[in-house]
Amino acid sequence: MNRELVFLRTFAIATAIGITFITSVAFKESGNQRFSEIDVERINIIEKDGTVKMVITNVERFPNGTDKINNRPTNADRKKRSGMLFFNEDGIEAGGFIYDGKKKENGHSAGLSLTYDQYDGDQVMQLLTQDIGEGDKRFVSSTLAFNDRPSKESQLKTMEIMKELEELRKNNPKAMQEKYKQYQAEGLLGGVPRVMLGKSRSQNNGLFLFDDKGMPKAMFYVDKENNAKLDFFDDKGNTIASFPEKKN
Repeated sequence: MNRELVFLRTFAIATAIGITFITSVAFKESGNQRFSEIDVERINIIEKDGTVKMVITNVERFPNGTDKINNRPTNADRKKRSGMLFFNEDGIEAGGFIYDGKKKENGHSAGLSLTYDQYDGDQVMQLLTQDIGEGDKRFVSSTLAFNDRPSKESQLKTMEIMKELEELRKNNPKAMQEKYKQYQAEGLLGGVPRVMLGKSRSQNNGLFLFDDKGMPKAMFYVDKENNAKLDFFDDKGNTIASFPEKKN
């Protein structure tokens, strides 16, 4: 009996020493770890203080709804997609890269978006591709767009305002429109396109310029018939000059 106790004690001590040694070596090992292949559903890139700087995720783990990142709520109405989200030094979302694509009953729908946000605001630059198929028809559009955003925009305030406007829309659409105009005048809501390079919905390929209200002012493009055109517009969107001039 004494021999068995001595053996068991010796074995336990040796095992504990071995585990301690292996653990200490594993955590003290210097240099980067190398993996030939890794399967993961989501990766959070963080700073030493725990601030999340980037999220790489699949569809299911895409943050929205009640999820919080850097103690800040995420956009509850945003559709879940696979991709990446970027965050600045203050832990505020600063842009992202998302994509999707799947077959539908009578075609397919696919898209890709790379965006950069104004500080504590929404996107001021976007690279966007849309590919939509319905039956025998297919629409593909790829554009690079630059936008103006409100000067006093705040992501958390915008979420709060949008909830308020949604409640007004259900009960009093006219009051909702008036409230939207008020927030727009205060520099809290809005945002308009200023420059777009690519293919428009009318299938024109070119450079499209807009004023500070988002109205078209000039377009240099090639239309569906491969005609090169240069158009200018007034404040109401009416054509005031074109080159080459239309022949009667």
